Amino acid sequence: NLLSAIPWIGTDFVQFVWGGFSVNNATLNRFFSLHYLLPFILAALAAMHLLALHEHGSSNPLGISGNTDRLPFHPYFVFKDLVTVFLFLLVLGVMVFYAPNYLGHSDNYIPANPMQTPASIVPEWYLLPFYA
Repeated sequence: NLLSAIPWIGTDFVQFVWGGFSVNNATLNRFFSLHYLLPFILAALAAMHLLALHEHGSSNPLGISGNTDRLPFHPYFVFKDLVTVFLFLLVLGVMVFYAPNYLGHSDNYIPANPMQTPASIVPEWYLLPFYA
């Protein structure tokens, strides 16, 4: 386990993460909760970052000194971002509702047989460069 390799606190930290001496139901509950809450936490942090950035500003690489050369964030950039989000959701909706099997693997249509291992087991396409 990678966490147990941490000097001095590794084994204690692993037992804390696992919720006991080995992986059990408490571990699954903790990781499910973390898996569920982490996107909301990250979205809140991103929103706070954007609010702080628009409130206080950031560095000035263009050398603009006054507000006369700047565009207001709303409505220009909000509209641009909403168009991008709408197009993304449109493409996602088309993929989900009209072509759900487009990116799937053809072996997913073979009926499962627990008594026989498939002839060719290969990882997903994004892991193929690491496949020996």
